[in-house]
Amino acid sequence: MTEPTAALRTVAANVRAARQRAGLTLDELGRRAQVSKGALVALEKAQGNPNLATLVRLADTLGISVSDLMQGPPEGRVRVADAATLAPLWTGEHGSQARLMLTTSTVGPVEVWRWSLEPGEDYPSHPHQAGVAETISVTAGQMTLIVDGTEHPLHAGQTATFNGDAPHTYRGTGTETCHLIMTVHLPPGQNT
Repeated sequence: MTEPTAALRTVAANVRAARQRAGLTLDELGRRAQVSKGALVALEKAQGNPNLATLVRLADTLGISVSDLMQGPPEGRVRVADAATLAPLWTGEHGSQARLMLTTSTVGPVEVWRWSLEPGEDYPSHPHQAGVAETISVTAGQMTLIVDGTEHPLHAGQTATFNGDAPHTYRGTGTETCHLIMTVHLPPGQNT
C-alpha cells in the first residue's frame, strides 16, 4: 500500500475532528451523509480516494465547508492559493476538472472554485442544504447550467447565480473547453 498524501492525511484528520465536534458516530455520519461506514473508516485512516460528491456530502452534513475538510490551519493573515499545487477534486472522463481554490473565513464563508468543462461532459451535483447560493462566471467557452431540469446556456462574459438547494448540473457545450470561476456562498456559521 502506498503512503497517504499530505492532502489525504489533512482530510482524514479534519473529517475525524469535525465528526467528533458534532458528536456523531461513524454510523450516524454515514447515514446522514449517505456514505458507507466502510468508506468513512477508510477516509479517517487516510486510505482510499474520496470523490468530490462524497466530500460535499460530508461537509454539508458536518455543517462546514469543503475547504474546512481540505485545508490545514491558516499560516498567517493572507492565504495564497497556487492553482499549480491544488489537486483536482473532480476529473471527468474527457478531462474536465474542478479545483477548490480557497474559502473565505468570514461570518458567511465563500468557497472559490476554478473549473474546466470539456464539451459534452456533465457534472451533476446533489442539492445542497438550504441557504447555499452558487455563482458561476464563465471566463472562456460555453456551458449549460441546469437547475431543476431547466437549461440556462452561458458563454464567456456571463455570470449566473442560483440557490444550490435544488438539483443542478454543469455541462460543457460548444467546441472548446469552458473555463469558469464558481463561488459557493455558505450560510453563516459554516466555517470552523
